[in-house]
Amino acid sequence: MLDTRELGRRPGSQREVTLTVPAPTGLGIDILSVPEGSPVTIDLRLEAVMEGVLVTGTARAGLDGECARCLDPIVDEIDVTLQELYLYDDDHHHHGSHDEAGEDDEVSTMEDDLVDLEPLLRDAVVLALPFQPLCQDDCPGLCAECGASLKQDPEHSHDDPIDPRWAALTRLDTQTDLNT
Repeated sequence: MLDTRELGRRPGSQREVTLTVPAPTGLGIDILSVPEGSPVTIDLRLEAVMEGVLVTGTARAGLDGECARCLDPIVDEIDVTLQELYLYDDDHHHHGSHDEAGEDDEVSTMEDDLVDLEPLLRDAVVLALPFQPLCQDDCPGLCAECGASLKQDPEHSHDDPIDPRWAALTRLDTQTDLNT
């Protein structure tokens, strides 16, 4: 939670905030996420506008996960951009106009001038993560036949006949080897 009272609700007033927070549970996706409790560094600019506070900034956190292809552990870092307009909660709740419009999902409202950064951080991190994280861009993955890691043992082979679809690729490989 971030207290915005120091801005004083004067449109145009700004304040820069840097904070380090422990990562909430489940920040990320199953296969790649920010370890719970690990530090997330957030650099923010709070800017008072007519209807609320505009929060923009970046967050940086460490990632832990596994490669979608070879299942090796991945340790990485992520930088995400944050931007959200938090509305003052003065009159929305009383008139009920807010609920009827059904905008609740898309609008973030402050409670008592406090900004809840967690949903914003969560969305930003999930959007920034690769759907299938790889330990390296060209990770060869695991052998379809025996599950060995092709990264650690690229030369290993099976005596089974090569699937014709791969034969062309194998030929290409031998050609490239001749050139080196």
